[in-house]
Amino acid sequence: MNTYAQPAAYQSLPGGPLDADRSFYDRLAAAGRTLTQEFEIPVRSGQAWEVPAGSVVRISSVEGPQVGDLNMWSRQNPRERFWASRTRQLQRASMTTYDRFWSTLPYLRPMATVIADSLAEHPDTEVIHDLLGTRCDPYVNRMLAGYDFDHHCHSNLTRAVQPYGLTEFDVHDVLNVFQFAGLNENREYFMDSCPARPAAEGRQADHFEFFAEIDLLCALSTCPGGDLSVHMWGPEAASTQEQLEHCHPLRVEVFSVEEQVLLSWESPAPAAYQGKDGRNGLRPVPHARASS
Repeated sequence: MNTYAQPAAYQSLPGGPLDADRSFYDRLAAAGRTLTQEFEIPVRSGQAWEVPAGSVVRISSVEGPQVGDLNMWSRQNPRERFWASRTRQLQRASMTTYDRFWSTLPYLRPMATVIADSLAEHPDTEVIHDLLGTRCDPYVNRMLAGYDFDHHCHSNLTRAVQPYGLTEFDVHDVLNVFQFAGLNENREYFMDSCPARPAAEGRQADHFEFFAEIDLLCALSTCPGGDLSVHMWGPEAASTQEQLEHCHPLRVEVFSVEEQVLLSWESPAPAAYQGKDGRNGLRPVPHARASS
C-alpha cells in the first residue's frame, strides 16, 4: 500500500485547538479519581449513559477481545453530536492518546479528549480504534446477506438511546473502539482480529479512556461480530451463531477526578464563528420569488 509524504491538510498554529495540552492530560490521567458509575454491556447489546463534564470514561476488555461502537451527544442539546468525518480530518483515521472527539456544525468544539490508550504502543496502532468505517446495521445486512438480524450496532445504539428521547435518526457514525481496520492494497476497507485482551496476572485489561470536555450522553454497542476474527459477509461468512462464539462483554467505568487538577481547565465554548449577522451559525437565505 502506498504511503504519502504530504503534510496534513488541517493544521493549527502551535498551541492552537489541534495542539492539545499534553502536560494537562498527562496530569489528568495520573490524578486520583473516584468511581461514580460502573456497568458491563452484554454481548450483542448496547447501553447509553450520562457523563458530566470533567469526568473520565474508561472502556475496557472483560473476558476477551471485543469491538465497541461509540456514539456521543451533548447532553443538553443532542443536535450537537460527534462528527466522525471531521474528527478524521482534524486528527487521524484512528484515535489514540491526545486525539479529540469533535462535534458537528455549528458547534465544532472538542466534546472529549483521549487521555489513555493501552494499545497506543501496539505495532499496528495506526489502524486500531477505527474512524474510517461506521457501525454495522440491519439494512446493509439484509442487502448483503439476504436475511434480517436485529442486533447490529445501529440497532443496539437505537434501543440504547430511546429512554433519552432519541431515535434511530439520532444515531450517527461511530468510533470503533478496539477495532483493527483500514484500507488494503486495493484501497478497500478491511477489518481484522481485535487485539484487545482482558486482564491477566501482572497485566491490566486493555482499555481506552477519554475525558469529557462537555456534559455528554454516550452510547456503546458490543458489536455482534465480536472480535471480527471471522467474516460477517461474503462467501466465507460465518453464521451469526458462529460469530457469537467470538463475542464478549465490555466494561464501562466513569470517574470523577481531583478538583485540583481541573483548576486550569474550562469547558470549551462552541465555535467562535458568528456569521455575517453576528449569530452563531448561518441564517437561512430567503428564496427569491419566481417571477410570474
